[in-house]
Amino acid sequence: MEAYNSAKPLIMHIDLNSCFATVEQQARVRLRGRPVAVVNRRTDQTMIVACSYEAKAMGVKLGMKLREARLLCPGLIGVESDPAKYRYVYHKLLDIMNDYSAHVTMKSIDEGVIDFTQAPKSIVEQGLESIGNEIKQRLRDEIGCAMRCNVGIATNRFLAKTAAGLHKPDGLDIITHENLRDIYSTLQLTDLTGIAERNEQRLNAVGIMTPLQFLDTSADILHSMVFGSINGEQWHQRLRGWEVDDVTTETKRVGRQYVLDGFNLSFDEILQRLHHLCESVGSRMRYQGLSARGIYVGTRTFGMTGDKRRNYWHASYVAQTPFFSNETIYALARRLFMDAPPNIRDINVHCYLLQREEPSQISLFADQIVRERAVTNAVDEINERYGEHTLHAADTLPTSNLVKTKIPFGSTRYL
Repeated sequence: MEAYNSAKPLIMHIDLNSCFATVEQQARVRLRGRPVAVVNRRTDQTMIVACSYEAKAMGVKLGMKLREARLLCPGLIGVESDPAKYRYVYHKLLDIMNDYSAHVTMKSIDEGVIDFTQAPKSIVEQGLESIGNEIKQRLRDEIGCAMRCNVGIATNRFLAKTAAGLHKPDGLDIITHENLRDIYSTLQLTDLTGIAERNEQRLNAVGIMTPLQFLDTSADILHSMVFGSINGEQWHQRLRGWEVDDVTTETKRVGRQYVLDGFNLSFDEILQRLHHLCESVGSRMRYQGLSARGIYVGTRTFGMTGDKRRNYWHASYVAQTPFFSNETIYALARRLFMDAPPNIRDINVHCYLLQREEPSQISLFADQIVRERAVTNAVDEINERYGEHTLHAADTLPTSNLVKTKIPFGSTRYL
């Protein structure tokens, strides 16, 4: 059996507590100490995307509809999301973290990892527990007194995140090879990041019911009988504190989805919203220095009257040469969307087969490409300086206050 990693724990995971709700409480003094739910639209049928600890204590959970949550918590205050605030806090947190190491990775808009393995000796000698408490205080001093975070410290990213989730809110925990088994004895399988219902069932099928049993299972069994891949060996190492998650993944696709703001919209009105999404996708793609060859559009539609089942429709196209401009993305998406069925509930568009932009090869259309890129770059510079969708197609003017930027939970690529 592979030994536990007994090295000095030098990985720190920072998790802002109930980030979006806490930011709203920080921004609005009268919300502090009260149950708050953050939603993307101010309607009773909208789903909750974040809630304060006061709301959680009353049974409110993410994904609940606001109407259902108010039955559990009559005093619940619904607040429309304000991504600009959350981006501001994200950058403040990132600035603080960068003061301690050059090796900082933001895992999401409210979570980040500091790798101290290559940090200056003078910083490491302060002790990570002391640094964790210092970061907590800096959040309060530099952002606001309502801000709190959990800090987890361990020898790898997985255990550091596990430690950060042990005592919410405002906790600080350290996992080492000495207390590893004690920590696992207090957890359920689904408390482990990466073990959801499906993986729990796989583990249960071979008699693994607890994290301790998971820890004590050999790599061969995890490979052959549970995961059926190298993922088994990775879990064997991950659970013991060895690093297997310090990897960078490439962007495979860039896209956006939008649930229609009304179900009696004309086809032209739906196309306006599709156009808005295409502009947003184009901007995000170019922000990463990418162009695309593939485009995908899709919808979910309502069934017949009284039928609650949803039908799915999609179409895609692969171009011979890469494209990058909003105009081209919308032209291709619009052509595909002309075959979409009626009774549309939502729309989505993705660009894929991405590649790094390179200087255009000389061709019969070189001048046209150069002009298109120059205009596109100028529009991007204006929108970057004055805010997303400051300069846009006249066709999308009616959608400016409808198709709003959502909170980017799982990605920080556009922040």
